[in-house]
Amino acid sequence: MAATDHSVLCLFDVDGTLTAARQKVTSEIDDFLQQLRKKVKVGVVGGSDYEKIKEQLGDDVVEKFDYVFAENGLVAYKEHKFLCKQSIQAHLGEDLVQDVINFCLGYIAKIKLPKKRGTFIEFRNGMLNVSPIGRSCSQEERIEFHELDKTEHIREKFVDELRKEFAGKGLTFSIGGQISIDVFPEGWDKRYCLGLLAEEGFKIIYFFGDKTMPGGNDYEIYADPRTVGYSVASPEDTKRTCEELFFK
Repeated sequence: MAATDHSVLCLFDVDGTLTAARQKVTSEIDDFLQQLRKKVKVGVVGGSDYEKIKEQLGDDVVEKFDYVFAENGLVAYKEHKFLCKQSIQAHLGEDLVQDVINFCLGYIAKIKLPKKRGTFIEFRNGMLNVSPIGRSCSQEERIEFHELDKTEHIREKFVDELRKEFAGKGLTFSIGGQISIDVFPEGWDKRYCLGLLAEEGFKIIYFFGDKTMPGGNDYEIYADPRTVGYSVASPEDTKRTCEELFFK
């Protein structure tokens, strides 16, 4: 086996790319990623916080990946060690953060859904995660909402209203996962991690994600000229794509 090519990085989204949404990685994908690490450097960039990424990819996630970027890179680890952390409230100020929270709660209060649960807004280091159904929904309720959202465009309409209300305030709103919307400062999408990688000397950075359409939370990094983007439909599709690229 040839030595790892340190000039190449494969960067993966988590939900829908390495795992089913909010589910644990399978042993097949887990093992494959370790085989891939023998070829190139491997990292993950997720919108979720570090604890959720650990739940999905394992408590030893910082040992299994060369780079771990939680919350789009606002919380970052490199080669097993903590790298840096950024704060949304320090950047935006408490007044604007509260204005967004209050608007979202008011909007959610007016939506009629088959079910509503709890934790409609989750405050993270680098973003607000807003869920019309509530993040404490069960897996079955999550799927039910996701299917309804495909036809009723609940989150898309919500994002449209947020963009109108907070135009010119330096905020970005994107649809992520199955049940939520991410709210963060402009430039704090998944491209944020590319700034942290700028000094690492990679000749090529491949990015793999499933929400690569405009408005999806993988779109900006997928379309960025600093990456070679691949749109995938599932963890199995990710594995097939990587096999074609690195094992043929």
